[in-house]
Amino acid sequence: MARPYEESNSAVKTRRQQEDQRRMEFRRAIEHRFELRQLQQEINDYPELDAVNYWQAAPAASRRSVQPAR
Repeated sequence: MARPYEESNSAVKTRRQQEDQRRMEFRRAIEHRFELRQLQQEINDYPELDAVNYWQAAPAASRRSVQPAR
């Protein structure tokens, strides 16, 4: 039979693991957001790429709207 201290220790470990997991998810989200902002800033340094990106994205969007043949 487990002692009350061991049971509470297990609950504390579980809670800490859950808190650590939430912190890591939050940290990954912050890092991802930072990377996206950094990439956007690098792209903004080259405004002539906007036209290239537009022409590359346009065919992909039109392909998605086409319904499959029956």
